[in-house]
Amino acid sequence: MTNITKLDSNATLSEIAIHHGVVYLAGQVPDDDSLDIKGQSREVFANIDKALAKAGTNKSKILSAQVFISDLANFDGFNEEWNEWVKDTTPPARATIQAKLVNPNWLVEIMVIAAV
Repeated sequence: MTNITKLDSNATLSEIAIHHGVVYLAGQVPDDDSLDIKGQSREVFANIDKALAKAGTNKSKILSAQVFISDLANFDGFNEEWNEWVKDTTPPARATIQAKLVNPNWLVEIMVIAAV
């Protein structure tokens, strides 16, 4: 049996799962849901950076990202922040989906898979 490491777990989910040198993050959301799309995006990116560091990796090793955005009218603003965040790396494969998020004030949630 191979080792599976799960971090920051509760009864519902683990924020981080690591298996065979691959890190899977739960959906990362903003801390302050009163911010606009740019502010929320920056917070989500910071949360991703923290979680990846805890797993022993960083954004340059992200393999794929799934972006859930509540309103596609915010797509351009999100992309501006995304492009700034990934500017020093080769961007990962990415999908962007319009979705109704659990907290109606969240404008964006992102799941990533990264190499360790």
